[in-house]
Amino acid sequence: MLYFCFMRRKNDLLWKGMLEEIFDDLLRFIFPGAEQVFDMQRGFEFLDKELSEMYPEPAKAARTRFVDKLVKAFRKDGSEEWLLIHVEVQGHMDRFFAERMFRYYYRIFDRYRKPVTALAIFTGADSKAMPQRYEHSFMGTSLIYGYNTFRIMDYSDEELSASPNPFALVVLAAKGALLAGKIPEKELLEHKLLVAKVLLANHHLSKRKIAGILTFLNNSILFEEQETNSIFVQQIDKITGKNNAMGIFEQLAEIRVEEMRENIVKNLLASTDFTPEKIASLVNVNTDFVMGVKKSLSKN
Repeated sequence: MLYFCFMRRKNDLLWKGMLEEIFDDLLRFIFPGAEQVFDMQRGFEFLDKELSEMYPEPAKAARTRFVDKLVKAFRKDGSEEWLLIHVEVQGHMDRFFAERMFRYYYRIFDRYRKPVTALAIFTGADSKAMPQRYEHSFMGTSLIYGYNTFRIMDYSDEELSASPNPFALVVLAAKGALLAGKIPEKELLEHKLLVAKVLLANHHLSKRKIAGILTFLNNSILFEEQETNSIFVQQIDKITGKNNAMGIFEQLAEIRVEEMRENIVKNLLASTDFTPEKIASLVNVNTDFVMGVKKSLSKN
């Protein structure tokens, strides 16, 4: 299960979208043997509806926001059995955190009866104080529930910028977001540029992942002064050789839209008897686009 907790809606959406884009890289970064356990080629299934049915919270205060994700991942050994992966991104102190982690665990296991691994990603500056397990004991009956933890502040900027794993850049950007308002904007600008330079220098990344990480970076580290933002855009121009960095952001966004359209077309081709013309009309693309997707499917 993938579970995110933030106090602000913007951060909710940033982390939710980011981890969906690079979930395979998250697994590789956190678990050294991930490649031997997970079948990355089969992808992942995000079961939002199922999770909300298991853990409805109608009484939760309106000011408290949670973004919940339930992720199904398949094993690489060829077995039909699948894993449920519980990840919680926690940005503030919560004395009920460990208990909530346990509640999610037993509800998921009770419903699916499948292996569950849990991971708590602590994004706050005070993450050292966050618990690593839940304990309960009464009259000879005891319970200890432990889960994996990952603290972004445990990694140095040098270590993260040198890592070939794209998730390291997400962590580096998240660390930068904690510095906003605490250091001079010039230093914050240097941090943001560092992430952008390392990202754009990685020629092995897909355009989709570059778009996702760049969007996360651009929206998580914000400047108070418009002039600082202009300097950032100008520096991106120099790195990419383009005349308009904002145009790059728009192009990357368009790439993501195009990929989403392709996925929708694939699903419609596989699950309906609609004609190519009908699908083209529904997805707002031309018929040639639909036929191209259909042709690519026939080759697989």
